[in-house]
Amino acid sequence: MQGFLNLNKPFGWTSHDCVAKTRKLLRLKRIGHAGTLDPAATGVLPMALGKATRLLQYLPGEKAYKATIRLGLQTTTDDLQGEVVASQPCQDLSLETVKPLLQQFVGKIEQIPPMYSAIQVQGKRLYDLARKGETVEVPIRIVEIFRLEILDWREGEFPELDVVIHCGAGTYIRSIARDLGTALQTGGTLAALERIASSGFHLTESVTLSDLEAQLQAGAFQPMPSDAPLQHLASVTLPTTFAQKWCQGQRVAVIQEVSGLVRVYHEDGRFLGIAQVLDSTDNPLLVPEMVFEAI
Repeated sequence: MQGFLNLNKPFGWTSHDCVAKTRKLLRLKRIGHAGTLDPAATGVLPMALGKATRLLQYLPGEKAYKATIRLGLQTTTDDLQGEVVASQPCQDLSLETVKPLLQQFVGKIEQIPPMYSAIQVQGKRLYDLARKGETVEVPIRIVEIFRLEILDWREGEFPELDVVIHCGAGTYIRSIARDLGTALQTGGTLAALERIASSGFHLTESVTLSDLEAQLQAGAFQPMPSDAPLQHLASVTLPTTFAQKWCQGQRVAVIQEVSGLVRVYHEDGRFLGIAQVLDSTDNPLLVPEMVFEAI
């Protein structure tokens, strides 16, 4: 079995839990996932099955989340799973005050990941260091927020803001919640998070673990084709002679106007793998990057 599964991760499960459960259901050892989700988060978790795990590195990095930010509260983990370290009721806070500050989170921004995160510092996971009470300097990262849209605002002692965030890979929504609270001088933490899109997969097309189990019992499960989430890459089709040479690791000329990484297909429609287009004085050359299926 090979291909992709668009899984809707349940609340409370780690991404590794989902991989372990899927391995058991499919009776397949080789399974990987794209883009770790925190246990408290739900939503899209792309799963690669069989040798499709080799394609994970080529998936697009864009993601989208629906998040609820609770203001007036600060926690150790920047979400409701951690201990409350500061509480400041702010019932007088209005959406009109919050709106102008949201613009600073759009575009390429500097972000400090949460102390409780899987990022490695000096070879150790931040969450492991945090649990031991060790404090280290968390490196600043540059992330990109493409769009940030307000969905709802609920007043109260600890008002809540619902937003949709479209962002690049490596973005921590918990950090946005924390930093918005800092900008407002009220404190802020992430109250809920659902990933609605990731690497070309969308929540509306996802399946739960229960759905997967039911499909398997009915003999109706069919993974997505291995090349399905790679449509952001241009494609090149090769005749048999060129395809055989390419699959053997040779460079072959291509007359199509393409650049960068491309999908490579045999003329009969088979997906062969990923190539890098190398400019030359004559025709561009297709350099094998990853041969997925040999002829």
